[in-house]
Amino acid sequence: MSLTQRAVAEMLGTFWLVFGGCGSAVLAAAFPNVGIGLLGVSFAFGLTVMTMAYAIGHVSGCHLNPAVSVGLVVGKRFAARELPAYIAAQVAGAIAGAGVLYFIASGKAGFDLSAGFASNGYDLHSPGGYSMMAALVAEVVLTFMFLMIILGSTDRRAPAGFAPIPIGLGLTLIHLIGIPVTNLSVNPARSTGPALFVGGWAVEQLWLFWLAPIVGAAIAGIVYPIVAGEPRAEVTKTAAAASAR
Repeated sequence: MSLTQRAVAEMLGTFWLVFGGCGSAVLAAAFPNVGIGLLGVSFAFGLTVMTMAYAIGHVSGCHLNPAVSVGLVVGKRFAARELPAYIAAQVAGAIAGAGVLYFIASGKAGFDLSAGFASNGYDLHSPGGYSMMAALVAEVVLTFMFLMIILGSTDRRAPAGFAPIPIGLGLTLIHLIGIPVTNLSVNPARSTGPALFVGGWAVEQLWLFWLAPIVGAAIAGIVYPIVAGEPRAEVTKTAAAASAR
């Protein structure tokens, strides 16, 4: 596959992640009588990644996340020269997903961006009122664990064909942990899309949701080969692409 094809796949996949995951939070989380709540939103994010992993994993590797791409570069699973194209595509897809979600959500009387629009935040903008340092640590640790799951399940020694399942369930689990703290990011693109529509505080706090996930992912890229004894010399297909073997 050409880099252009893979970048388009990343854009579409990240669109689906933001539209599906953030859409569940904005449109369905508190819907009268049948609201899906925190559990439902967590599963929605996990399902977006799982479905896209099977749909485009064989095309682009289904990163859908700048932090994942960085972690895979550090772990020698992905070529650094392709990183800018992947990140640009992921951010573009996230903005497009947030834009379509905004168009739909604003069609309801009483819609108000001040409710947050599924943006990530800390202090006053944390769902549970958690501090900046608590948010920083949570995002680093949860992204680290997410990358460890990705690196382990796509290791060539892992059972073939199953990687999207633990990756999707792993993302579900870390949402169950992290939504009360920051609304959970672990994905700078996912954070950027809604924040650009909310503006103000969401953009001001966006730095943390770029820095912390990238740091956590980079640490995992270093730690996993040490723990698993994986050779770090060969660049291979990544994430769900490995599951398509």
